[in-house]
Amino acid sequence: MRAYIDADVLIWHLRGDPRALEFLCGLRDRGEYELWTGAMQRAEVVFFMRPDEETATTAFLSQFKTAAVGSDTVDRAGALYRKWNPGHGVDVNDALLAATAMNTGGKIYCLNTRHYPMPDILVERAWE
Repeated sequence: MRAYIDADVLIWHLRGDPRALEFLCGLRDRGEYELWTGAMQRAEVVFFMRPDEETATTAFLSQFKTAAVGSDTVDRAGALYRKWNPGHGVDVNDALLAATAMNTGGKIYCLNTRHYPMPDILVERAWE
């Protein structure tokens, strides 16, 4: 099964939070999941990295496969966004990752599960 790692987890790892490292290593070492991230989550990390962070960030992200965003994912994400944004504050990136996970059978790991209120997806808080 694919484990989709949300941008917040990736960013905390890059900031040196030991909980992020422990979580990611544990997930990898259990061997139950392939480590993935969504295209928009990767973009969140890459767009905002500083020049002196490029080498370390690129090396870190190379450990994850990145899910492409096709029209079927965009269309599904649009429906999710329209349904869940007004009352739950789901943003475009959240909707795209949720649709990606739904289309591939993956599970999302993040730090704020309220971003993923959809009952049809598997989502778990990465750590407490």
